[in-house]
Amino acid sequence: VFLEKYLTSVRHVEVQILADQAGNVVCLGERDCSLQIGRQKVVEETPCPAIDETVRKRLREAAIKAVKAAKYTNAGTVEFLLAPDGNFYFIEMNTRLQVEHRISEEVSGIDLVKWQIRIASQINLPFGQEDIQLRGAAVECRINARGGGKVSFLHIPGGTRVSFDTALVQDAEITPFYDAMVGKLITAGNGREEAVRKMEAALCELVISGVPTNIEQQLEIIRSPEFRKGEYDTNWLHAKMKNEK
Repeated sequence: VFLEKYLTSVRHVEVQILADQAGNVVCLGERDCSLQIGRQKVVEETPCPAIDETVRKRLREAAIKAVKAAKYTNAGTVEFLLAPDGNFYFIEMNTRLQVEHRISEEVSGIDLVKWQIRIASQINLPFGQEDIQLRGAAVECRINARGGGKVSFLHIPGGTRVSFDTALVQDAEITPFYDAMVGKLITAGNGREEAVRKMEAALCELVISGVPTNIEQQLEIIRSPEFRKGEYDTNWLHAKMKNEK
């Protein structure tokens, strides 16, 4: 028999870490992954707009403590549910890089892919937590196909700290046999407002013709007052879609 605490109005917050064989562990900040559809993340951002430095420090300390207790090595993500009162509760640990690792790279300046490979090669981290300087903010929108088809026209937005991680090319065939995500649109800026403003512009510029996608839905999310103010939780997007039907 399992008895779990019932939580409402929670946010899904995860802490990115790197740990080497010598016991060195560093935290590269947290990501807010609360915007989900069917338990699948849709939009992620860092830092989490709902926490202050006191909660952030507690999250970091808890994540590092868990990693050291498990004697874990490599890149990893310690995931929590964050309650409105500032208390947080452990969910799980993902022992790998995640889709949204890129936004952590944007604010930390640390290449997570490179260091995952180096740690696996028995190379210890040459930096400690005191060397990690998190700067600015970053947002990622997962661009998903909503059906199959051929990409008849593709336009990828550009600009400073704007990128689209994808394997799409002109005339590519999208089939229904794999994961729906066709790319990750990432923007970063000196602060949250700048990163969000860049994301809105980038979504407007991204064109994937011939295949139905969720670009318009992502625009609605980014433009919503709740997102702009950072006032959302894991139930918000589901309730929003339900009310629109």
